[in-house]
Amino acid sequence: MSRIGRMPIAVPAGVEVTVAEGNHVTVKGPKGTLTQALHQGMTLNKTDTGWEVTRPTDEKKDKALHGLTRTLFNNMVTGVSAGFKKELDINGVGYRAAKQGKQLVLNLGFSHQVIFEENADISLDVPSPNKIIVSGCDRQKVGQFAAEIRKKRPPEPYKGKGIKYADEVIRRKEGKAGGKKK
Repeated sequence: MSRIGRMPIAVPAGVEVTVAEGNHVTVKGPKGTLTQALHQGMTLNKTDTGWEVTRPTDEKKDKALHGLTRTLFNNMVTGVSAGFKKELDINGVGYRAAKQGKQLVLNLGFSHQVIFEENADISLDVPSPNKIIVSGCDRQKVGQFAAEIRKKRPPEPYKGKGIKYADEVIRRKEGKAGGKKK
């Protein structure tokens, strides 16, 4: 049996879970509301320890979907109660970020500024000119938005200039002098 799939999902106080026909799950909490259609073969059951996901058979496809369905459901519960966030660091001379109203304005060495709009699902915070925090209740949207920001100037391996995740480690390369033989 799937180790992840069989773990119960604890629903904190203040979070309301509704399962409609066809496994359409709606989770409401203090951070927002998320709705998702989970795989119809999986069954969501409320128990005294929380919610459990069960699979119909032990076929390979059902085993694969068991852990996935449980993780998607758990991410919804975690998102509306605690939320998700991604931190980005900006490295480089003259590279900086600023928040103007609901816009994130980035100076990344281009001849123009790069501007991102904050939307209803995603909130942006710039605690310092070289740090960006992307937060929201939907894990997939937070990760996608952070990836789009990073894509504008990914870190390069020689000097490490660019936008990187806070927990990302950049593999550094030696420069041209590293290849010379004496």
